[in-house]
Amino acid sequence: MSDNIKPYQFYYWGPLLFHIKISPEDVNKIYALCHKNKKYSHVKYLAGNIKQEFLINHKMVQEILQPYLISFTHSYRHWYSKNCDVTATIAWVNYMKAGEHNPFHIHTNCDFSSVLYLKMPKGMTKEIKNFKGNAPGPGAVLFAYGEESPYHISWNTFTPQVGDMYIFPYSLRHAVNPFKCSGERISVAVNYNMVHPKNE
Repeated sequence: MSDNIKPYQFYYWGPLLFHIKISPEDVNKIYALCHKNKKYSHVKYLAGNIKQEFLINHKMVQEILQPYLISFTHSYRHWYSKNCDVTATIAWVNYMKAGEHNPFHIHTNCDFSSVLYLKMPKGMTKEIKNFKGNAPGPGAVLFAYGEESPYHISWNTFTPQVGDMYIFPYSLRHAVNPFKCSGERISVAVNYNMVHPKNE
């Protein structure tokens, strides 16, 4: 440290927003669990303007994601100074098409939530490139925390790629922008409960 800089501290503030890249092999394993079976439709329980959303086997999803969840618990310990175990409680797949979107919402009956991207429409890259607005572009995912104010970081926005996974507290508001190109933007959402050791 330079002699001109005195010792100092700064504090992480707000929610943990965790990102990790899932291998193509594991993306394919989770994709294989996804089916358009009306028996497992989950649409009426969700906030999105998306016509096709179906429950999938959350225990099998957790088994595939376990190596990545270990990394998440390491990040969790760094952020909150606590150890934790993570248990998936529910998972569903979203088949999002042109014109559909997810308004700002939170998840319930869980501690943390996640979203993993399995497939993007072929025309999405070109549509994003041609987008002229100054807001997040087509198909972007948006996370919002607190009020907009100078010197506050209140937004995080991402243009997802296949294999991107984000994990965040259930109460962190998030939304997905619509897009116009043909094809499906397929993502899997998973909710988790956190268990902390009794001696902490």
